[in-house]
Amino acid sequence: MPGTKNKYYWLCQIGFWGFWAMVMLVSWSTSGQTITYILIGLTAVVVLSGILVTHLFRTVIRRSGWLLLSPENALFKFLVGILVTCLVMAVIRISLVDALHLLSLSRGTLDLMSRLLATTFENAIMVTVWTLIYYFYHYIENSRKQQLDTLKLEALVKELELKTIKAHINPHFIFNALNSIRALIDENPSRARTAITELSNILRSSMQAEKLETVTFEKELNIVKDYLALEHIRFEDRLQVEYDIDEDTLDQPVPPMMLQTLVENAIKHGISHQIDGGKVKIVSDFREDYHELVIQNTGELSGNGARNMDGFGLASTKNRLQILFGQKANFDIREVNGNTVQATVLIPVDHK
Repeated sequence: MPGTKNKYYWLCQIGFWGFWAMVMLVSWSTSGQTITYILIGLTAVVVLSGILVTHLFRTVIRRSGWLLLSPENALFKFLVGILVTCLVMAVIRISLVDALHLLSLSRGTLDLMSRLLATTFENAIMVTVWTLIYYFYHYIENSRKQQLDTLKLEALVKELELKTIKAHINPHFIFNALNSIRALIDENPSRARTAITELSNILRSSMQAEKLETVTFEKELNIVKDYLALEHIRFEDRLQVEYDIDEDTLDQPVPPMMLQTLVENAIKHGISHQIDGGKVKIVSDFREDYHELVIQNTGELSGNGARNMDGFGLASTKNRLQILFGQKANFDIREVNGNTVQATVLIPVDHK
């Protein structure tokens, strides 16, 4: 808050010049000089002129935007500013010293120009230290604020990306499911009714998952089982399903609808292109520090039925994994054994 920061600034300002006054008095004392009213008066002049000119210098810095510059770009401007500040402070000090008759014997023998140069040099030490503290405090503070703003922006972008991806996934799935049901309405109405029941179960689960960034693998697997039950009505004996699930993986977090998307691709681009149909196999297990999900289907990557990373379902899988789990997560799809396509998802396991 502006009021709190302003109060903090004045406390630091008084503290800095108060500390410098103590240094001056201790220095005179250790050099054998007696602390007289004249020395106290000289110290007071230094402190008051220092507070005044550095406050004016601060105003110039803030209005000129020098705090937004990098150290390299700000260096010359601050050197000129320090020089001008030291000269102004020297003029004020000399004027007050003469007006209050506080001139020391050593300075009394010097002409005005020599006194101005000597006083300016003394001021340079104090003003340079003040400037370095002031600039680097704000430089570090601005860097920290910029990092926080960047993190907030990245979080917002990730949230928007996830919502966009989800908004595409569900309509894509619904469209394919409705096509399956439409194919059954005329030829087998009873099976079509069963299919509608399966679809309602899937939609109910997917709408609940829509509110979450991740769901347990068990919930995701239940959605997939409903989906495969629906597709089995369509493909009948042409679709074979096999599960190899480690029960310890059921509570692992996964992106909602991710597994369903991969299985849907396996059927759409694999099984549906096989005259005799084929098999879809789902494997879930731990491999080192990863939760490994494997979806295998009969088919091949080459030809019209190829699945590739440009397809939305597969592209969204890769994007979601990177958004939610970072670079540690991995997605890969390849052809194995000549007639099987295998999609593999590796999600890092949280050991907390």
